[in-house]
Formats: sequence, structure tokens, C-alpha cells
Amino acid sequence: MRHTFTALALSALVAAPSSAAAATYKVDKAHTGVTFKVRHLFTKMAGRFDEFEGTVNFDPGNFAAATVEGTIQATSINTNNEKRDKHLRAEDFFDVAKYPTITFKSTKVTDVDMDKKTAKLHGNLTMHGVEKPIVLDVAYLGTGKDPWGNTRGGFTATTSVNRRDFGINWNETLDSGGLLIGEEVEIEINVEAFVVE
Repeated sequence: MRHTFTALALSALVAAPSSAAAATYKVDKAHTGVTFKVRHLFTKMAGRFDEFEGTVNFDPGNFAAATVEGTIQATSINTNNEKRDKHLRAEDFFDVAKYPTITFKSTKVTDVDMDKKTAKLHGNLTMHGVEKPIVLDVAYLGTGKDPWGNTRGGFTATTSVNRRDFGINWNETLDSGGLLIGEEVEIEINVEAFVVE
């Protein structure tokens, strides 16, 4: 089970040079990864979501004013195992027929460190029909022009969520007394985004 996100959500994206004005950025799906890890038996299993979108409104002179929204298509979960992915889409886990999307919407930014270019992004993650507040640790990686003259920026965002908080409870008990799948899901989002003209 490697889900979740997820999340989700995707979230936590980009900035521009200090000389730039506030702008809206759109996530470049081809150069962005929404990935997760969850314990399975004695290791951590990794997965990703392949279909998502997101936008960020960002003022490089005022990190705290940034806003982020993102949507993940839950059916796009991918752990490189067709049988497992089918189970993850079913009622035991994401129940994508009933809850097709995972969404994130930011509420505030705190703990801004302009020297380290880091902050905490607070927001609401909605997954499996349940909305919960989460906090992502975000880092700004830089902004500049690509070879075609477009302004792009990069960020990373990390957090962890307990899948049971979102009603994703399925598990199996091992003969040793432990559980087949962990409850804590580590989420990492690596974002490249471009300014929307």
C-alpha cells in the first residue's frame, strides 16, 4: 500500500527571483514527481501518482503570502505492480470509483527562513472523502529562464500522514503479531513549474 499521498497532494511549489513580481505558476507534470513510501513487512515500498495538476500564487518578496492548490487523480496510483495497483484503487484502499481525486489547498505559510529558503506550508488535504489539516516542509530550489524563455522555478515538499486518519484502514496481521502494512506514509513532492502568462 503505498498510497497516499499523497498527497497529495501536491502542493508546495514555486517562486521567482527577488526582482520579479507576484505571479501564478502552473505545475509542469512532465518534470514533477508526487511520490510516497510506506512500510511493507521489513522494508519501505515506494509508489507515485502519475496524473495531477497544481497552481501556486507566489510573491518572491513575501513568501508568507503564497497560496497553493493541487489535485491528484487517485486512479493514477502506480507502484509498478498491476495487481497491487488494482487493489489500491479498490474499496479496501482509495475506492477511486467513489473518491476519484485527492486535493490540497493551502491555508497559510509559517516558519519562513529567507536565508535557507525554507518554510512550512499549512493546508487541508482531502483524501478518501476525509479532509484533514497537514503541514509540509518546503524548500525553494531556484528560479530562472529555460532555453525557450519561460520563467520556471523549483521546490520540494515533504510530510507524512497516517492513512488511518483518512479512513484507509485495510491491513493483515502477521503470524509474528505485526502488521503487513505500515500506517505512516512518507510523502515527497519535487516540483518544477512555469509562470502562466
